[in-house]
Amino acid sequence: MRITQVIPLENVALIKQKLLFWSQQFREIGYLDSNQHKNQLSKFELMLGVDAFTSLQTDSFSAFESLAEYQQNVKDYILGYFTYDLKNGIEKLHSENTDALQFPDIYFFQPKKLFVIKDTEITLSYLAFVADEMDADWQEILNTTCFDQVISPINFTARTPKAAYINKVNTVLDHIHRGDIYETNFCMEFYSHATIDPLQVYNALNNISHAPFASFFKMNKHFALSASPERYLQKTGKQLITQPIKGTAKRGANADEDEQLKIDLENNSKERAENIMIVDLVRNDLSKTATTGSVNVTELCKIYTFSQVHQMISTIEATVDEKFSATDVIQTTFPMGSMTGAPKISAMQICETLEDFKRGYILEQLVILLPIPILILM
Repeated sequence: MRITQVIPLENVALIKQKLLFWSQQFREIGYLDSNQHKNQLSKFELMLGVDAFTSLQTDSFSAFESLAEYQQNVKDYILGYFTYDLKNGIEKLHSENTDALQFPDIYFFQPKKLFVIKDTEITLSYLAFVADEMDADWQEILNTTCFDQVISPINFTARTPKAAYINKVNTVLDHIHRGDIYETNFCMEFYSHATIDPLQVYNALNNISHAPFASFFKMNKHFALSASPERYLQKTGKQLITQPIKGTAKRGANADEDEQLKIDLENNSKERAENIMIVDLVRNDLSKTATTGSVNVTELCKIYTFSQVHQMISTIEATVDEKFSATDVIQTTFPMGSMTGAPKISAMQICETLEDFKRGYILEQLVILLPIPILILM
């Protein structure tokens, strides 16, 4: 059982920063910031869960079954992530690539303490056995000092040398020319051995990007910092929405140039073709758990503008058949088509042979599973 308290806020931005700084004392942190991107799909401005009461950690084998059982047993808010290699437990795929990140394939935790900001109110939601700490925590949050720190430049090294990368891209093109795939998301890994302060790096990243799905995730000594513009899935009751992105353009130096870049992106035949192929893939994925005839494309190749880029985004909606759970929906759509390519399995197989690393933690797919019928994946 949770005990809640609602408190009005005068300065939402300041409280958000204080919450993030205050949370650093905990072993587990799930911090999700919408950065004031309000629309009809928005559910909250900020959610923060800290201090695991229970948790689930497992590899790709039967991961979704384990998650469904965990969610059913907990019947509470759980926050966590999926790694890309969960694909190996869904399809007949495998990976022998280097895993430098060493994140567990799947991890979720039930926070003892949860904070949700909507409009100008914050709701504190504590498990009953720690509810007596609520007032003291709130005063500690209000008294928290936030500070900026100069971040030293970090040098990154590509795991794949340039010449090898060019050869791999040519191999991808050969696959496209043969018709093995139509498009793919071929990735490179960059790494550094620098020592950083994850909080300060996240703040610097977020101050630049103001992404609608920004997140700071901590699991003991593992950190993940995200500035994603992409919505993987949102489920409210039986209604499901997904918004894949394919097509990106930079922002202009002035209003006229900016508008022209938007127009050019909207009319770019290559970008539209890539986006539409992923829309078809997503429609097929959603149909596996949707009621007959309920999968609809409500926006096709619409241009959305963010702080740093313009993005081409399509919106697909569906009604989930009542015999399927939220976990079923995730399993039948994972990984998101924009992260793989089309056809999905062929694209994943080809990338697996060409990439020099395991993708591991997918930042677009930080997840909140709620006890009420709402599912948000970013």
